[in-house]
Amino acid sequence: MGDAVASNSVRLGAALHPSGNARYPGVTGWEGSTDYFRFVECDEVSPSEVVDVLCGRRLGTVFRNVVPIATREALIANFLTSPGRRTRGADAPGEYLGAYHYNKPIGAYLDETDAVAADLRAALNVPGDPLSDLFQRLEDELALSDIEFRPARHQGREACPGVFRSWLGQREFALDPHEDRGQCEDPKQIGFEIQQVAAHQIVGLNICLDNGSNGQLTVWNLRPDEETRDRFGVRYTGSPYAPEWLSGIDQVQLDVRPGDIYLFNAGHVHAVEPARDLHAQRVTLSGILGFADDKTVISWT
Repeated sequence: MGDAVASNSVRLGAALHPSGNARYPGVTGWEGSTDYFRFVECDEVSPSEVVDVLCGRRLGTVFRNVVPIATREALIANFLTSPGRRTRGADAPGEYLGAYHYNKPIGAYLDETDAVAADLRAALNVPGDPLSDLFQRLEDELALSDIEFRPARHQGREACPGVFRSWLGQREFALDPHEDRGQCEDPKQIGFEIQQVAAHQIVGLNICLDNGSNGQLTVWNLRPDEETRDRFGVRYTGSPYAPEWLSGIDQVQLDVRPGDIYLFNAGHVHAVEPARDLHAQRVTLSGILGFADDKTVISWT
């Protein structure tokens, strides 16, 4: 296992106001300790570090340069030539291959998953597929504690294993500040087991295939409470949180490089910095993980 150390690529912002946000006192929620609120950096994939994030012991972990160039290039080529690519929404400009559960009835998400399954399998069909490799390592690690790791299920159907995404945003953020807990409580998805994860830690997974101008991930030390989410009208969407609402709240900024795999607690408000170069290519392979109960970790997109 590679050495795990506090990342030198993380920068801390200002301290959190004791009562929340001084300018917007209605922004309240859970704040992590200094020891918790950081990324641990490793030089190889360490599933035990992923378990620490799943268990809420640490904000996140990043495995540096663990996806070889040849693998990244093959995955990017497969994605960019796939007939299954679709255009993303205005809130996250770009293209994707896979399926999103966000703001959809359960059946619609699973129908999209089924429709794109063959194209997604074809795109992932490269030697050393990093998504399958990570999932297998995590499955083996969790099995040591008699915990099952599998795709989320509903009425015998399985969630999408991963999503390729490209980024084209040129605003202050390529993906606006948001948190992923709200979308996991959407009433349109009552009965889908991902809703059980909202009571635990919701972990975002991103495999960086290309990040031409080295855009950053920003995470704020705030997991908003229900009162905040209701007050700002984001109870079941988790988005958007205006940057001015977050002013004065502690944050970390993680430099993301091609070949990196990073996982973090996506219940925190977070955002993606836009590419500095209008023509820079940014491509990721992503998913979501979390405990559904004490003996089951599930994944979805």
